[in-house]
Amino acid sequence: MTTSLAPPARLRKAAVGALGTLAIASGALESVVTPTLPLLQRELDMTPAEGALLGIVLLLTGALITPVAGKFGDRYGGKRVLVRLMSVVSVGGLVSALAPNLPVLLLGQVLQGAMVGALPLSFIVVRKHLPEEQAKVAIGVVSGLFVGGTMAGTLVAGPVADGLSRHWMFALPTIAVIGSILLVNRLMPDDPPGRFDHAAIDWPGLLLLSGVLITLMLTLAVAPDIAAQPLVLGTLVLLLAAFVTGWVAVERRVSAPMIDLRMLARPTVWKSCVLTFVICIGMALAGYLVPQLLAVPTDAYGFGASATQIGFFLLPGAVMASLAGPLGGLGARYFGSRAVVTSGVVMMAVSLIGLAAVHTEVWHIVVGKVLIALACGLCVTAMVTSTATSVEQSDTGIATSLVLVTRVVGSAVGAQFGGALLTARTPSGSDFPAESAFVTGFVIAGAVTALSLFVTRTMNKGTKQCSAPN
Repeated sequence: MTTSLAPPARLRKAAVGALGTLAIASGALESVVTPTLPLLQRELDMTPAEGALLGIVLLLTGALITPVAGKFGDRYGGKRVLVRLMSVVSVGGLVSALAPNLPVLLLGQVLQGAMVGALPLSFIVVRKHLPEEQAKVAIGVVSGLFVGGTMAGTLVAGPVADGLSRHWMFALPTIAVIGSILLVNRLMPDDPPGRFDHAAIDWPGLLLLSGVLITLMLTLAVAPDIAAQPLVLGTLVLLLAAFVTGWVAVERRVSAPMIDLRMLARPTVWKSCVLTFVICIGMALAGYLVPQLLAVPTDAYGFGASATQIGFFLLPGAVMASLAGPLGGLGARYFGSRAVVTSGVVMMAVSLIGLAAVHTEVWHIVVGKVLIALACGLCVTAMVTSTATSVEQSDTGIATSLVLVTRVVGSAVGAQFGGALLTARTPSGSDFPAESAFVTGFVIAGAVTALSLFVTRTMNKGTKQCSAPN
């Protein structure tokens, strides 16, 4: 027997507006660290490797939280879980705003990482309350406003940090998040839970994957300082191998794994994951190096840019990243994913090598960052599209989650490697690394990106077929 539930209340425009406001505030809070990272490193006496860890810990938490948040949203109702999840984000924002040192700030960023799972929950709520066509429009609006919030955060974080303090650049968007949560709680109708999934959440897999990511980041962060202590480094490597082995064993045995590794046996999926991982390493390595290079004093080889100026210089890349998604989707539809990915890889590799060779003017860096953002967006969107359309509809979430998690891990590895490289190349007694460190970083990023062409050549015509118009 089944229980007949009353249809959910229709979503009013005010409720969609509340979700949009929450998306703007969340996007702003998520993006304040990147343009102000050099300032945070100075004020909190961080090494470049520690700065890289601060820049990616939020995304790592989000990669772990998102699949759990989606399951909870289906079980208990999207609004209920969304409000509680964003309450955790608010606490994280307040912790970050009040943080007196790096460990406390890292804790705040870990808590803020819960916001990555909030956007899918917003989509769950919208789909339950609106007809399909209206839901598509509402989802597009909320997604666009989130991107707009990240651009606003990138632009405003620097002036707030320079004019007030680093504490306020976290506090102001956190206050906006709190206000948005109150609006969502008041204006959003309750949504009934979906069919209860009796399969238990894969907590062992989640904990082991957490161990994998934390150990990997810790190994990259401390590698420059313990290179002379191979026993310590070897212990971390063995611990990482143990976590990976345990995680793979658990995911292969549980009935409802957090990440279904069997999906990786499909050629389209594993090729998309490999390409995403490699491309995101190059993108994140450049994304970490660029603000650091801009902040190097002018009496050395840099530009002495303040947090405000860095945010302004990064804004064109953020705008291009927001446009790359739709462009990548259109390109995959009309030209095939293989053509889009190959073009993006070539563009990114050339741009990275170009930055290694020429970076004496600000416009060199701005143009290079714009091209890298465009190329990465084209590649990742095309690969997600090809993956989503190459599997059964019921497997879409599993397959795309593999690609998205791979994207986060690749970004984390790239950023952390950049921090380790600058730490290792900082002369004793100096406050900034040697210029050769940036040249080496851009060259490595370009070379790693170019290696992905060996994989793109193996993408068969089946990947192209997903681009044909209906």
